[in-house]
Amino acid sequence: MSDRVAPNLISAVDEARHWARLMEMAALGAIPGPTPEEPGVNRACLTPLDRAARRKLIGWGAEIGLAASVDAMGNLFLRHEGTEPSAEPVLTGSHMDTQPNGGRFDGIWGVLAGLEAVQAIRAAGIATRRPIEVVAWTNEEGGRFAPGCMGSMAWSGHAAPDTWDMVIDPEGTTFRAALEQHLAAEADIPRRPLGGRPHAYVECHIEQGPRLEAEGLDIGVVTGIQGSRWFVVELTGKTDHAGTTPLALRHDAVQDMVRAINALNLLTRDPKDVLRFTVGRIEVSPNTSNTVADRVRFTIDLRHPAKEVLLARGDAIAGVVQAAVRDCRVAVTERFHAMPTDFQPEVPAAVERAAAAQGLKALRMASGAFHDAQFLVPVCPTGMIFVPCRDGVSHHPAEYSRPDQLAAGTRVLAATLVDLARG
Repeated sequence: MSDRVAPNLISAVDEARHWARLMEMAALGAIPGPTPEEPGVNRACLTPLDRAARRKLIGWGAEIGLAASVDAMGNLFLRHEGTEPSAEPVLTGSHMDTQPNGGRFDGIWGVLAGLEAVQAIRAAGIATRRPIEVVAWTNEEGGRFAPGCMGSMAWSGHAAPDTWDMVIDPEGTTFRAALEQHLAAEADIPRRPLGGRPHAYVECHIEQGPRLEAEGLDIGVVTGIQGSRWFVVELTGKTDHAGTTPLALRHDAVQDMVRAINALNLLTRDPKDVLRFTVGRIEVSPNTSNTVADRVRFTIDLRHPAKEVLLARGDAIAGVVQAAVRDCRVAVTERFHAMPTDFQPEVPAAVERAAAAQGLKALRMASGAFHDAQFLVPVCPTGMIFVPCRDGVSHHPAEYSRPDQLAAGTRVLAATLVDLARG
């Protein structure tokens, strides 16, 4: 299938059905968006809304003959059997959880694209030697429990599955407690071992950036993912009365936070604007208007495509913060790291062939956002398919891709899966 695509496979991808499923999923956790017709989504991992979405996916899979299974991390798989059931499967999927103020397409499109592609393969009567499995990874976003990608990290062996047992959400629930509750609620779903050695993995995602739309392109052939390091900085000072305590006597955690962030802005300054430095979450205690703060906790998200830069700047963070603060005790903890990743050539080449055979305009590009795919790289040949999204917006209710853009990406996925699963 290197130079052409079976027409009946392409026509079997149903744009209307695919869009309808996306909108049904978006209703689970819907929040106000830019217009009533374009809501956002808040569907955190390991919650009743998450479980409702998973049941809906399992139901759609069962309707077309796909068998569901779940592993010890809650990763969900739907299996389409091959003519050689013992052959290493081809995996495709993404995640179903969202950011707290998220959109309708980030993550979930990759899962539903996998479902639609497999349904099209079955409807077209195309037999594949290898099984194809659609996977929904647990906690990619890290919105409830940080860091993200816990499911794929544990599955791939990047980290032990008990690594995050004591991570807590904003309500004080540990990840382990939430996972055990979740697995108990899905006790009727067959269990499978954690991990595996698939033949290949391909993940569909909206671009989360403006390049494809700006250049009038249809498909991003993703060649790799830039590296990420996440840190938590905790500053401990002393609570005092805002009206009576002289500034010179204060141990003000907020003022030291400002000093630290200003110093970090200098550390991460990049004239080429390639390095990404973000303070995305700040917690202040006691968080009252007339009290000097005695504690501040803030996050750092650092990203760069070059390993050397990511290591050097990240390793300097603790020392820069310590030197910048004046009155508080400092603790800096790294809670996530993923070095820059280059995908092996097999999957990007298959994606490129599929796009070319369908007359779609494609671009080889790297991903600025991290995805579950980067943790599959040590396990099997890996790749991603991007489609344009309006104004490059993501992690926001305004996130949007058109039905025809999503269908085009799904058709490329279907052809890619056939190519890989016949190999």
